[in-house]
Parts: sequence; structure tokens; C-alpha cells
Amino acid sequence: MLKTIKSSELEVGMYVTLPSSWLHHSFLKNSFIIKSPDDVKRIIDNGINEVSIDTARGLSFPNVDIISHAGDEPLREQHQTPVTWNPEQIIPIDLKNALQDKTMPTVKKARIVYQSSVQMMQRLMEDPKAENIREVKKEISEIVEVIISDDQTALQMLSITGHDFYTYTHSVNVGVLGVMLSKSLFKKTNAHDMYELGAGFFLHDLGKTRVDPAIINKRGKLTEDEMKKMRSHPYQSYKILAEANQLSEECRLIALQHHEREDGKGYPRHLRGDEIHLYGRIGCIADVYDALTAARSYKPKLSPFDALRVMKEDMSNHFEKDLFEKFVLLFA
Repeated sequence: MLKTIKSSELEVGMYVTLPSSWLHHSFLKNSFIIKSPDDVKRIIDNGINEVSIDTARGLSFPNVDIISHAGDEPLREQHQTPVTWNPEQIIPIDLKNALQDKTMPTVKKARIVYQSSVQMMQRLMEDPKAENIREVKKEISEIVEVIISDDQTALQMLSITGHDFYTYTHSVNVGVLGVMLSKSLFKKTNAHDMYELGAGFFLHDLGKTRVDPAIINKRGKLTEDEMKKMRSHPYQSYKILAEANQLSEECRLIALQHHEREDGKGYPRHLRGDEIHLYGRIGCIADVYDALTAARSYKPKLSPFDALRVMKEDMSNHFEKDLFEKFVLLFA
């Protein structure tokens, strides 16, 4: 049964339908289960004041005033069993199907793998417990295999990376970019575990789940205290992966070092030059490029060409020169 309520009254477990098409808001789907308070905040931030909930498919609390479509007096709904998180659902079925289908056209496969990967990372960010990290890591290995073995699909994925800056979209973009650059660098050697590497790139920002969402989503410049808390996320990412006993120590360094800079002006440890692991350097380049090409509340997105130009002309002291030149070749 559909009921219309104010967006501010939404609760975790409700099945919501937004009033406008997905082209006019930042969600991947128009109808979905509210899985976290962040979902509610994003709906409100998108300027959506009222939504419909389906009480047959999701939760309706007894103390929530439900406004009927006919404009009647508020109704009281009977309490239903909440929709609980099911770890088995963390991997979208579309992703599994696309990865296993050897006959799917390249463009379609790239689109489904990319979009489903974004959904998978969103779900993981909502519940980054160890068992979910393990499940996602297994699926990342399959994605990495496609990028390594199927050049056409990999190039298509590179061309369709999204340009919003939600952490889960950014995670997939850095994952694709990091694996593509690693593939170029390490194609003549078996000394690197590409599947572990891929997981490191995709999971590099898990620590943002331990930063106040109000700081993550703040429009405009952060205060000094807020910036200090934001800059804790590389260490928190490393810590989450270590606590889950996932990834090799080297690949966990991607999470820890992806904001370090060649000139020593990065964070959290102000490493410089060879003090930064090669994997961390790759992560840094992918991270900066995606940040520049993403639309933010305080800046427009840059085209790939303009982003690479800015990285070369204004940020050359951030990156190891030869590594950056190899990154540029991905777009040639």
C-alpha cells in the first residue's frame, strides 16, 4: 500500500519511491529500501520534501503520521517487521550475471559491471563489517579479471566512469583506474598479485565510514578541526582492512598512503619520494584524477584533458614523473 510522507519522517527499513525520475536526483534507482540515515539525508539534500512509501514492501512505524494521497487525516499504520540487512544481497545479481556471461555485448557488459559495482560499494559502505568485505573482495577479483583479460570492456568501463563524488562511486572509479594503470605497469611480470591490488584500490576509502557524514557531505570549505577528522580516513581505511584480516600488508598501504605526495606535503605521515610504496603512488594518481573530474558543490568537474593538464602543470610535485606519464597514456 502506497502512502505519502514527509522526507524528514523516513526511517531505515522503509521502501521509498522518489517523485521524480532518476535523471533528476543522485540515486541509482527511483525505488529502494532506506538502508541508513545517510539515505534520508541525501533525499532531503536533493530537495525532495515528500516521498511515497510502500508499506507492503518495507517498514512503517506505529508512531509515524502517514498522509494519505486523498489528503485525509493522518493514519496510524500497524508496526511491521523491519527489513534486515542480508549479507547475501551485498553483491547485485546483475553483476554476477554480467561477469559470467561470455556472450554479452561489450558496451552493455561494461555498463552493467560498472553500475552494479557502484551499487555493491554503496552497500558495503553502509555496512563495512568483515564478512561483507570478504564477499565484496571475492567479487572484485572477478571484476579485476575482466579488466585484465578483456581490453575492450576495460576501456569501455574507463570511458563511462561517473562524475559525482559520492564515496562509493569514487571507490569504483579509483578501482578501475588503479587496475588499468597497474595492468600497464606490470603486464610483463608476475611479481604482483593483481587481484589483491584491485581490492586495495576499490576499498581504499572504507575509512570514510568512520568519519562524521556531516563532514563528508559538507558543502564548502571544512574547518581546521573538520579537516583533521577527514584526514584520519586513510588510517581508518587501513585499520578496517587489518581488523577484517583482508589484503596483504603491501596492498593495505594503498588505503594508508593514497593521500601522500611526492614532495612530502601529503598525509597522514608526510612521506616523500621513495618512502611512498609504488602501490600508494598509483592510488594517489587515480584518486586525484577522479577528484578533479568529479562535480563538487564548490567546483565544476573538469574534462579528462583538463584534469590531466592541471595534474601536469599545477600538481607535478604530487606525483612521480614516469608514473604520471604512464597514467596519461591510458587516455591516448
